[in-house]
Amino acid sequence: MPGPSRRSRDTMTSVSETVVNEDDRELVALGYVPSFKREFSNLATISFAFSIMGLCSSISTTFNTPLLTGGPSSVVWCWILGACMCFTLGSSIAEIVSAFPTCGGLYSASAYLTPKKYRARVGWLVGWLNILGQIAGISSTEFGLSNMIWAAVVVGRDGDYEITQGKVVGLFAGLLVVHGLLNMLATRYLASFSKSFVFINLGATFIIIIVLLATTGRENMHPANYVFGSAGVVNQTGGWNTGLAFLFGLLSVQWTVCSLDYDATAHISEEVRRAAYAAPSAIFIAVIGTGLIGWLFNIVLVLCSGPLENLPGASGNAVLEIMYLRMGKTGALILWVFVCLTAFFVVQTALQAASRTIYAFSRDHGLPDAGYFGHNSEWTNTPLRAIALTTLVSFLPGLLDLASPIAANAMFSLCAMALDLSYIIPIFLRRVLQNHSEVMFKPGPFYMGDGLLGAVVNWICIFWTLFVVVIFSFPTVLPVTKENMNYASVITVGVMVLAFAWYIIDGHRHYRGPQSNLPPPAYTAGVAVPEINSADRDQKSKLDKEDLESAD
Repeated sequence: MPGPSRRSRDTMTSVSETVVNEDDRELVALGYVPSFKREFSNLATISFAFSIMGLCSSISTTFNTPLLTGGPSSVVWCWILGACMCFTLGSSIAEIVSAFPTCGGLYSASAYLTPKKYRARVGWLVGWLNILGQIAGISSTEFGLSNMIWAAVVVGRDGDYEITQGKVVGLFAGLLVVHGLLNMLATRYLASFSKSFVFINLGATFIIIIVLLATTGRENMHPANYVFGSAGVVNQTGGWNTGLAFLFGLLSVQWTVCSLDYDATAHISEEVRRAAYAAPSAIFIAVIGTGLIGWLFNIVLVLCSGPLENLPGASGNAVLEIMYLRMGKTGALILWVFVCLTAFFVVQTALQAASRTIYAFSRDHGLPDAGYFGHNSEWTNTPLRAIALTTLVSFLPGLLDLASPIAANAMFSLCAMALDLSYIIPIFLRRVLQNHSEVMFKPGPFYMGDGLLGAVVNWICIFWTLFVVVIFSFPTVLPVTKENMNYASVITVGVMVLAFAWYIIDGHRHYRGPQSNLPPPAYTAGVAVPEINSADRDQKSKLDKEDLESAD
């Protein structure tokens, strides 16, 4: 294992000379020097978890898919079905995050939950799937925000405005630069900023629900059979059977609830106070809240939606058209500002989380950069290099829109597929290999146990995730052409193949799984390393020994 850098030794010395709290002792036990300031309180962490789901904005971005493939009933029933399944996934991930509260998130956990012979390969696969999914998530959300803003311009001009691909991509790029700059603030500012997100997110959602119900007369509301029954099942796919068309509605809930929140909250755990408690609790609360409130929001949108043939309207966004129909132009545009603001917060939190992933992967020498991007700025105590790289790379998927809008829309499916696959790998490993002599699983405060409850929840989320990954691989309309082909599965498999090819050619030379950056005793003469209990010390020693053996 390579020796620690001068920066790591100086950081460790500074940390050792202070009173190290329980969070940092846990981090030391996992083999890492505490490098971030823990500025995220319980409120900020919960707000972060809610905000990265971006309830009203995420539904607004993805509402067209279930409505225009399976119909109104698909919107309603696929949401609650998917939300229940996402709850099992969220609970399973919260359990792992509680046990491994590092900014590597599920990438690090996957390696810890694997026997040493396969540790590097599993960590490499999950790391790249996770990075791919998060980059796709940032791009798709920013791309959605750009379209939402231009949709508002169309409504404001009464439809007399042409949106070009160049305008969408240009605004997308500008917004991404703004988010990159904001993420370069110190952690204390990011935490303070995050505290307000949840109130705007949930506040905007409830206000839209109330105003829609207040401005839609009973005679203009759809009957229950249209909202919940067979009258609302409308296959508009051009040839897929009705059952598959109905299931396409799962994209909205999976992208909103599953594909942005879980790992993001895990990746800021080194900036969270009482991370082993706060991070999993935030995931748990946010999944339940978003699932239930989102279902209510979808029901109200369908109830007040007007004729299906008029949607998505001139703006191309069905939610904005419904608001315009019921509230008028002024009311709709005023509330749409807060929907766009919610989407802005989603990208802000998603980029923060993704930059921590790249930081952690570089820290473990998963990138061919000699740890360059695994560096924290002395000025802000945040990974400015990783933030800049994340911002730059997130711009690339947006360029797909210049080639094909359909290919650009595949980013939503790509985000769901890549992240969901990276989630279930550690859950599978935890369930199957937890008692293996070389696996390091010490349950955290959030623990469902080894009994029936934990097993059922874990296996349900694994099989469900595999099921939806298959669904998201299908193009949503027929006949399939090169313009409407769903490229998400091709890109996901392609990245996996290229990642393993890279590992065989070069990656194995510098990456051997999570690598401790704690200084050995020779570097800390006369300096006390933070104390950890004997069980944690044995765990840490075991990992270091196995890493050295792997290096040999």
